[in-house]
Amino acid sequence: MKFVFFSFFVVFLLIASGGLLLFYREAMLQRVAAVVTPRKNPKDIKSTFQETSFSLGEMVGNMERLLPKSQAEVSVAQQRLIRAGFRQEPAVKLFYGAKVLTPLVLCIVVLASGIAQANAFIIYALALGLGYLAPDFWLGRKIAQRQKLIRRGLPDMLDLLVICVEAGLSLDQSTARTAEELRFAHPAVADELGMVALEQRAGRPRADAWKHFAERTSVESVRDLSSVLIQSEKFGTSIAKTLRVHSETLRTKRRQQVEEQAAKTTVKLIFPLVFFIFPSLFVVVLGPAAIIMAEGFKQLTH
Repeated sequence: MKFVFFSFFVVFLLIASGGLLLFYREAMLQRVAAVVTPRKNPKDIKSTFQETSFSLGEMVGNMERLLPKSQAEVSVAQQRLIRAGFRQEPAVKLFYGAKVLTPLVLCIVVLASGIAQANAFIIYALALGLGYLAPDFWLGRKIAQRQKLIRRGLPDMLDLLVICVEAGLSLDQSTARTAEELRFAHPAVADELGMVALEQRAGRPRADAWKHFAERTSVESVRDLSSVLIQSEKFGTSIAKTLRVHSETLRTKRRQQVEEQAAKTTVKLIFPLVFFIFPSLFVVVLGPAAIIMAEGFKQLTH
């Protein structure tokens, strides 16, 4: 059984290596030519590191060709990557390349460590499954972190928008100015606002730009904000008052969430009290009495 798994793993590695050699034939010829006829101008360490990282990323990205996928799956993965803040073109290739490379690395680790001696089939199946799903878990965590940062920076963004609008700037100019001011304090919000300002400069309608902001982030507060701005523009109400009311609503909602989390602590403390604190109290309080009683019973028996 072990020989069958080992032979299967070796054949899979050979096929993958052959595919990579076919993909990288031109790149390998260029590197050989560069070694044979080196350039006169030497490269610094920074450029060498950038080229190495780029070649590694290109290698991982080209491994995605080994993974069968449909266009619907690619579009869903691209949307998730955009929500996590990865808008570069090779992000999808790197993601699917990681889904191919991670199972191979885990199988190599299992083979080198000898963990699979007990039950090789289950261990290798777990390694392949976890390696395939690990990039999805990592991406989901990055999306949740970015959404949390956007929720945290949204009230400050609204305050700056109100200040810029009341100072006489239009909403488009206020959006670009707020994106510049929040570049260091809230980079995630500033990045998304920069995209909104860029779409508006390109000629996209304001309503569509804010709708795309809500779709990119998939945050409920941003969705509410885009709806409020669209309604304010449609009915001609004051944008500054609308933004101020919405900012106060967001702060109230955040305060209520904090109060809710604080109210839940009493229930969450039951399990540490029962399993950790109460046994220690019983040992401290009843321990001396138990020792005295045990000594008293010994004297009575003698």
